[in-house]
Amino acid sequence: MNAYPPRISPQPIRVLHIITRMIIGGAQENTMYTAAMLDKSIFQVDVICGPQTGSEGSLIEETQHRGVNLFILPELVREVNPIQDTLALVKLFFIIRHGKYDIVHTHSSKAGILGRLAAKMAGTPIILHTVHGWSFHNYMAPLKRKIYIFLERWVSRYSQKLIVVSENDIMKGLREKIGKPTQYQLIRSAIPLDEYQPNHKWKEIMRNDLGIPQDAPVIGAINRLSPQKNPLEWAKIAALISHQIPDAYFVIVGDGPLHKEMINSLQKEGLLPKTIITGLRRDVGKILNGMDLILLTSLWEGLPRVIPEAMSVGIPVVAYAVDGIKEIIQHQNNGLLCEPHNLQQAANYCIELIRNSQLHSALVLGGRQTALEQFDINHMIQDLEQLYLECMQRKAR
Repeated sequence: MNAYPPRISPQPIRVLHIITRMIIGGAQENTMYTAAMLDKSIFQVDVICGPQTGSEGSLIEETQHRGVNLFILPELVREVNPIQDTLALVKLFFIIRHGKYDIVHTHSSKAGILGRLAAKMAGTPIILHTVHGWSFHNYMAPLKRKIYIFLERWVSRYSQKLIVVSENDIMKGLREKIGKPTQYQLIRSAIPLDEYQPNHKWKEIMRNDLGIPQDAPVIGAINRLSPQKNPLEWAKIAALISHQIPDAYFVIVGDGPLHKEMINSLQKEGLLPKTIITGLRRDVGKILNGMDLILLTSLWEGLPRVIPEAMSVGIPVVAYAVDGIKEIIQHQNNGLLCEPHNLQQAANYCIELIRNSQLHSALVLGGRQTALEQFDINHMIQDLEQLYLECMQRKAR
């Protein structure tokens, strides 16, 4: 693949999105949909990403199949690597200068730092960054956390706007003196609602495919098997549920670095015979229909897309009350929130949802209304287009 995106016309507004990895994840899907759906009569969009994928899967081919100009920068890697990082910065500088982009829009921490620095050096008129959850969190080593905060403060001065997916990230950023209040703009990371709809036929098909009885209660998880998503506590909660509801089944959609540890934990809890780990799937809208509820045990988040996906399908969510999650889930209105690490509380909520059909139905209605009002991807694209045009107009004055 050519490392230098061609400049085909001076007329369209030239936009470059930079992201560290195009794995299967919320930030990556957001970037893919944005690049594919922006009005092509106004914007010419390119995407640059690093080469790494791994157990989290890849969106590279799907992004290209959607007609997006995607370019791979081999030196853009997730790990801190002074040599690779310097090379990536230099190459990004030359690519951005050569492409004469009007807007550089970065995503994720590494690409956000290197991309904004390169864009500033290249004289890009408009530099934007989307915070898909901050790179620092309370579970990091203190020194590492301070370094991440310092870097975010430094490059925020080069950003016209800091786009966030949750109000919580605005408060967290300002608390750490990252940027100014006027720089922040909330634009939800939305989903194509038509791909996430209730469908009894899909429920029957998915349960048959997974070998699950049609009438069995099914508790699901759709996320990376990584420390952030905290899957080992999920397994312990599942064991508590199984003790009270022996006919319950468990479905885990995803993969990641804790896959082996998750298998060992499920085996220790005696849950392997009743747990299906599907690996990575791109038919999440269909597979959600085979579940009765989603259990989410993330320790920190921006705003996980599985929540609006489940809400749109009509699947209630039980989740730890952290970061952007507690902003979207209104307890007992459109989902249930429990204290992080309170395994028994999380299990009790899941058990109550399985046994209480009235509560289940009420949360389904509340969730579907939330998804419709706040997570329509067409609204997200319109908001981004409006932001781009407003930034262009301000620069033209």
